[in-house]
Amino acid sequence: MSLDELINKIKNCSRFSEVGMIACHLGIVRGYSRNGEPVKRIKIQVNQKIVKEIISEIKNLPGILEVLVEVKEGIFTVGEPIMAVAVAGDFREHVFPALEKLINSIKTKAVKKQEEIKGGKDGQ
Repeated sequence: MSLDELINKIKNCSRFSEVGMIACHLGIVRGYSRNGEPVKRIKIQVNQKIVKEIISEIKNLPGILEVLVEVKEGIFTVGEPIMAVAVAGDFREHVFPALEKLINSIKTKAVKKQEEIKGGKDGQ
């Protein structure tokens, strides 16, 4: 999982001359849950069909030229990368909102995660 690889793929796309911005996101396993409990590891399940639908939706937004997504599935420990995304478009006014919508949609619609808390039971 490499943001550099995603960026290089975008640079090789046929419409790269129209790109004025590439925004990227690298999601990693946090050491603490949202409620502050220490995380031991996390289990990720991904619905790739939904991910593809979300990518298609984002690609149809104004000014968006390319959308690339990698989401890992399995069990991961703190600090490991689990999601890399890159959105290329004409202007930041188009790219930043598309990136945010992409990440939020994937996390809420396509990914299920289960955190294992250190010294405790599994949590969401």
